[in-house]
Amino acid sequence: MISLELAQELKRAGLTWKMAQNDFFMVPDRGLDDHVFVVNNMTVMIEEVHGQLAVTFHGIVEWALDHVLVTEVIWLPTEAQLREQLEQRLVGEPEPALVLISTADGYRCEIQLQGKFLAFEAFGAGDAYALALLYILQQQMSS
Repeated sequence: MISLELAQELKRAGLTWKMAQNDFFMVPDRGLDDHVFVVNNMTVMIEEVHGQLAVTFHGIVEWALDHVLVTEVIWLPTEAQLREQLEQRLVGEPEPALVLISTADGYRCEIQLQGKFLAFEAFGAGDAYALALLYILQQQMSS
């Protein structure tokens, strides 16, 4: 799983969350930074509260937190979700536009973007994908 900091960078760079069952997220700056939550219709759901989307918590009576707005939480995309986000943004690039390689120190994600070959290395595969996605998002923001 990627770090909260990397997930926050992705959000700032424009990665949007289309919530789905079993998605992971964190609630920063509320004393819950060590907790990872999962969207699950048994206890955590996405509902409208006062006209805004919110993450609502049901059946957790020991917590005072009953909801938090989606804009205030940070999505922690899985490795598969990060790869899917990358693949969507690399449509039309020469094949293979995306390659993940295991290295002695972790993983290297290689992409071809607008005629450039780029490589992003990290300890985990998800982190390597996230770094590549972050680069693409930042390039789109600066365009």
